[in-house]
Amino acid sequence: MSQEAEQDHSDRKKYEFRKVIEDLKNYEGSGTQLVTIYVPEDRQISDVAAHVTQEHSEAANIKSKQTRTNVQDALTSIKDRLRYYDTYPPENGMVLFSGAVDSGGGQTEMVTKVLESPPQPVESFRYHCDSDFLTEPLEEMLTDSGLYGLIVLDRREANVGWLKGKRIEAVKSASSLVPGKQRKGGQSAQRFARLRLEAIDNFYQEVAGMANDLFVPKRHDIDGVLVGGPSPTKEEFLDGDYLHHELQDSVIGKFDVSYTDESGLRELVDNAEDALADAEVMKDKQEMEEFFKELNAGNLATYGFEQTRENLVMGSVDRLLISEDLRKDVISYECGECGNTDREVVDRRKATPDHTCTDCGADVEASDEDREDAIEHLIDIAEQRGTEPKFISTDFEKGEQLYNAFGGFAGILRYDTGV
Repeated sequence: MSQEAEQDHSDRKKYEFRKVIEDLKNYEGSGTQLVTIYVPEDRQISDVAAHVTQEHSEAANIKSKQTRTNVQDALTSIKDRLRYYDTYPPENGMVLFSGAVDSGGGQTEMVTKVLESPPQPVESFRYHCDSDFLTEPLEEMLTDSGLYGLIVLDRREANVGWLKGKRIEAVKSASSLVPGKQRKGGQSAQRFARLRLEAIDNFYQEVAGMANDLFVPKRHDIDGVLVGGPSPTKEEFLDGDYLHHELQDSVIGKFDVSYTDESGLRELVDNAEDALADAEVMKDKQEMEEFFKELNAGNLATYGFEQTRENLVMGSVDRLLISEDLRKDVISYECGECGNTDREVVDRRKATPDHTCTDCGADVEASDEDREDAIEHLIDIAEQRGTEPKFISTDFEKGEQLYNAFGGFAGILRYDTGV
C-alpha cells in the first residue's frame, strides 16, 4: 500500500474511532459500573481472560446489588468477546468497553464495544471501572502528528497555546499593566519612562512564565516554537532571553500578527506557512487554496452533498474534501408510488423525518434503517472510484468556510463534468 493510501486509510480509521469515542463519552452509568480495559498487543488473551475472571469474583463483594449485577454482567460480556481472539490481540492492541448505561426513563441497556488496532499502540494493560468509560488515552492516540508551541504578544496582552497536528488550542492568556506612552501628570519624564520599562519587563516575564510552564514539560516532544506580535515587541521578547533556554533554542520563527487574542494564534499559524510546510494543517490549507482557486477561476470544483456525490459516482473526483467537524447522516427515501429515490442529509442527533417524494409528491416514511453516516457513504463511493478522501480541519478560515458555507462536503475534480 502506498504512503498516501495508508494515510487515507488512517484518516478514515481515525474518523471511525472518533465517532465511537463520541458515543462512548455520552454514556453514563449509575455508580461505578462501566468497565474499560486497555490491552497491549503483547498481552496474551488468556491473561486478560484470567484478569476478567478475577475481577468478576471480586465484584461479588460490591454492596449495592444493582451495581454488583451490572459490573458482573459487563465482565461476562467482555469475557464472551475475548473468545473471538486467539493467543494475542490485533496489532497495536485493543480497548474493550462494557456496562449498563442510562437509556432514559429510569431504564438501562447493556453496551459492549471493542476497538481493535487503535492508531497508536496501547502502551500498558489497564483495567478501569467507573461511572464513565475511560476514553482519554484513546483520544490522545487520535491527535495528529506535529506539536508546536504558539506565543502571540504585544505590550497589552498575550496568548499562549498549541498547534497539535491540525488543531490550534489556546491555553493561557494575560493582560498587562503597562501604561501608555503619555506621561501621567506630576511625574518626571525619566521616572515615568523607568516605570514603564519595568512594567514591560514584568509583563514579558509573566508571558515567558506561562510559556515555560506549558512548553517545558513537553520540550522533548515539541517540534518548534512560533512567536508572533508587532515590532518591536516580539523582538524585545526574544532578544531579552525571557524564555527557558531550551525553548529559546526551539524558536523556528517570529512573525508579524495583527491580533494578540486567541484569533492571533490562528493568524500566527497562517503567517508561518513556510516554517510549517510539513505540518498537517498546512496540507489542509493547500487543499482548500486549490479548491477556492478552481471555484473562483476554474471548472474543477464541486461542493455540497448531492453534487459531490454525483461527481463521485461518475468517477470524476480526484480528491474528496470533508470537514473534520462534520457529524451528518444521509437518509435514503424510496417512494413506494413511483420508485424514485431521494436523499436528505440531517444532523446525526435528529430523528428520522418523513419526506415528500420530489417526483410524484407522495408521502414517504423512513426508519432508522434507511439512514447511514454521510461521510462513510461518500468514502465508500470514493474508494471504489480511486478517489482520495481528505479530512479538513476547521482551525483556519477556509477550513471553517468548508464547514459553514459548503455543508462540509467538496471535491477537486479530475476533469470538468458540467455538474
